[in-house]
Amino acid sequence: MPSEASSVWPPLEQLEQALTQKITAGEIELPLLPQAASRVMALASDPNADAAKLSALIHQDQALAAHVLKIANSPAYMPRSPVVSLQHAVAMLGITLLSEIAFTASLKVGAFQIPGYEDDVKKLWRHSLATGAFAKEVARVKRMNVESAYLCGLLHEIGKPVVLRITTTIARDPKNDWGKALATILDSKSHIKTLVEGYHTQVGVLIADKWSLPKQVAEVIQYCGNYEHATAFRQECMLTFVADRLASHLLTPEDMPEDSLRDHPVFAELNLYPQDIDKLLTTKEQVLTIVNAMNL
Repeated sequence: MPSEASSVWPPLEQLEQALTQKITAGEIELPLLPQAASRVMALASDPNADAAKLSALIHQDQALAAHVLKIANSPAYMPRSPVVSLQHAVAMLGITLLSEIAFTASLKVGAFQIPGYEDDVKKLWRHSLATGAFAKEVARVKRMNVESAYLCGLLHEIGKPVVLRITTTIARDPKNDWGKALATILDSKSHIKTLVEGYHTQVGVLIADKWSLPKQVAEVIQYCGNYEHATAFRQECMLTFVADRLASHLLTPEDMPEDSLRDHPVFAELNLYPQDIDKLLTTKEQVLTIVNAMNL
């Protein structure tokens, strides 16, 4: 998908060409799904999984265990008493929620680390967290699978940090002799953002395949922004689209005021009525608390 960058400045056009060539040739370095996240995902879909297995799995990574305990003790989950061990966390939160926390914490370390773009990555991460949390709320209203909805929301734009990393890596490559233009390229964040917006879906689909993500998550990554083209999982795509808009309204209300949020046909297509939207909006503070807790 061509971006606006090609009409702006020759080095930016060259940057886009280099990006598309790498994607087309399959030469981009996709991140590995963190080992802990992969194991947690497998365990979550195992009907024979139990709390002891999950606790033992998290214990294998001391940094992850510390993150999980920190999140479990946060205001988002309001423990009646301090959670002092993973076994205690399982008892307080349940295996499903603890799996979700462990997967999210391990994912943050694996895919959302780009030196020099910490603020941009933080915004992407917070938006992903908010979309995942809102997706659960929409799923409850629609009586759909809550855990699947969370995963769709959390990962629907997983291609964005990856495209950002690839683009900045290309720009910094000494083989690309752009001289003084390099600093301007890296400072032109609006143009790099255009590349991220233009190519994240294409790269996200590649990640979904490499990570062997559930089919509904892969389809959401591909069609969330164009849910009318979705086939097998159109409901999940619409649900995630709604959650994405709610996340934008929560985190950047100046860009997504409530009137704009409500004024979209997706709500009617998903059979969500004004009172359903009212109910979803009452969860904003709760979602923000969860985002802050997961913002490691």
